[in-house]
Amino acid sequence: MSGSSAENVAQRAFDLGLVDERQLRDVWAAFGSHDVSVDDFLQMLVRREILTNYQVERLVKGDRSGFFFGDYKVLYLVGSGTFARVYRAVHRETGKIVAVKVLRNRFSENPIQYGQFVREGQLGCSLRHPNIVPIYEVVSQKHTHFLVMEFVEGRNLREFVKIRKKIDPTEAVRLMADITAGLQYAFERGLTHRDLKISNVLISSRGRAKLVDFGLAAMDQSLADEGLVDMTGTRTIDYAALERATGVRNNDTRSDIYFLGCIFYHMLCGKPALAETKDRVQRLSKTRFLQVVPIQKVEPSIPHSVALVVNKALTLNPDQRYQTPGAMLADLRIAARRLVEESQKNANGNGNQGQNGLLSDALIDPDQQRSVMVVESNAQMQDVFRSGFRRAGYRVLLLSDPERALKRFQENPNTADCVILNAQELGRAAVSVFNKFGQYSMTENIPVVLLLDEHQLGWKKNATEGEHRVVVPMPITMKKLRNLLGQLVPSKVG
Repeated sequence: MSGSSAENVAQRAFDLGLVDERQLRDVWAAFGSHDVSVDDFLQMLVRREILTNYQVERLVKGDRSGFFFGDYKVLYLVGSGTFARVYRAVHRETGKIVAVKVLRNRFSENPIQYGQFVREGQLGCSLRHPNIVPIYEVVSQKHTHFLVMEFVEGRNLREFVKIRKKIDPTEAVRLMADITAGLQYAFERGLTHRDLKISNVLISSRGRAKLVDFGLAAMDQSLADEGLVDMTGTRTIDYAALERATGVRNNDTRSDIYFLGCIFYHMLCGKPALAETKDRVQRLSKTRFLQVVPIQKVEPSIPHSVALVVNKALTLNPDQRYQTPGAMLADLRIAARRLVEESQKNANGNGNQGQNGLLSDALIDPDQQRSVMVVESNAQMQDVFRSGFRRAGYRVLLLSDPERALKRFQENPNTADCVILNAQELGRAAVSVFNKFGQYSMTENIPVVLLLDEHQLGWKKNATEGEHRVVVPMPITMKKLRNLLGQLVPSKVG
């Protein structure tokens, strides 16, 4: 944007519908002049959350399209795949946050290609289940085709496992029960997924697993059949290889079950069951399925009841595999009960009630479990908070930006049951956001705890305390902090 003035940039943003007159008036007033640099002007727009960095980058490049899809304003790019890009977006009238999945331009000209995308999206619109990401709207206009879906705050399961290395059996069983329940719901309506992989499972900030991209694998196959894409990088080729090796028809639900087993294995071991390769010949070879190392050899500590479910799902003979997702779900629930029973035995033997409580609470429906958002920028302290609250049965959401935490609650007041702001490294921003929680009707009743260390206690006079907002001096033991939250947040279980 060489040679442009801040006023020119402001006019361009206004013409594109990215800013309105009131916002521009407020920004110019804050500067006290129009004679400011383009960089300072754009930084002010980002700081005030009028524009996102993604929008600014496109604006600076001179782009005049891609800022809106229908009634949805794009906030930033979430991810890119072979066929589509996914954006976080907001409805320009209602302010609702959604995910918009946009078919790539090279597939948007041919009616056969975009028709498949639209049909599969319409199919997904019929699915409404807590463990399936819903599609709200399918739009096909001229050369633009996109799906409007729920935006799930969280990350996909691949990222989740990468961070955690491997998932505790109790948590892995609960997540698998979520995934399998969603698959059973679709099965009862005559639908299979055909693209089950660890990156097609999203883990919400409340700990619930949700399936995405139901039916869209059919597009992978149709485009591959026309020679338009190389299947090597997709799960479609793995389904084809499995079905060729086992002699079952395309669209057999037992193929989905095999790849459920692969996801379960990966969660528990931290690595995939099937050797990963981009070589097409190796991907199609039956040998690859025969070389899966039994989970007990990879992780000897895996409880027997859990290993049984993994092994049955991964049985190569489809007649010996689970025949329906519901059958697998029943065994997952048995495994969950046995984990609790084993925990209770251990607790009775050595007094380890804390671990027993953690196991029992981990099996509670996330919507019935207490949750705490901790705003903390220090990675070591994040670990302390995570383990300390999880041990008491809380679901823990971690953020490092106080303003982002407030915005999350403004978008959804049910994001968590309470908030802890640790000012030790966040500084005065924590005090500012602590006060802001009490200034808005949507957030004024949310319990908020502000932690100040001994050098920050003078800031307490600037913090507006109330019935739901308290200031606590550091250091404080985790037990005392949990007791405080117990008083502020009544148990939702029981």
